[in-house]
Amino acid sequence: MEIAPMDVKTLIIHPEKCNNCKDCITACIESRSSLSSPGLSCIRIMEDKVDEFFFPVACKQCENAPCLAACPKEAIFRDDEVDRVIIDRQKCVGCGMCVSACPFGAMKVEKQKAKSYKCDLCSGDPVCVKVCEPMALEYAGMEMLKYPNMAHIAGKMAWARRT
Repeated sequence: MEIAPMDVKTLIIHPEKCNNCKDCITACIESRSSLSSPGLSCIRIMEDKVDEFFFPVACKQCENAPCLAACPKEAIFRDDEVDRVIIDRQKCVGCGMCVSACPFGAMKVEKQKAKSYKCDLCSGDPVCVKVCEPMALEYAGMEMLKYPNMAHIAGKMAWARRT
């Protein structure tokens, strides 16, 4: 069953609303029963403490996912039914090629098991969104990605990554 583009939802980030409370990180850690190491979160917050700018970072579920192309074991694939990039942890060898390929820093390797992991949107019900009181995280249709201040925010994110 193919989904219409309007039905596809993704994690929308509103960094201007983020107050760095880290509730999203805590909720993610608590919900990740598939990961064995404590403290593993699929979301992180980049910080620019000078300008008090915080940017939550999670997998963007890229249409042409660089992590997918970089995986030598074909452990990363796009599930067309839910329109998400998924990792088959049985096939993953933990080489880290996907980590190197991700331009957003959203891919990680669980060192204890030598397996890659990333946000999978909690199978369509992201816990990080539920706990985000300032509403910096939203689970909405792809059309919401095209909001006017995207270029401004992208510039701030690029600056934060350099520091």
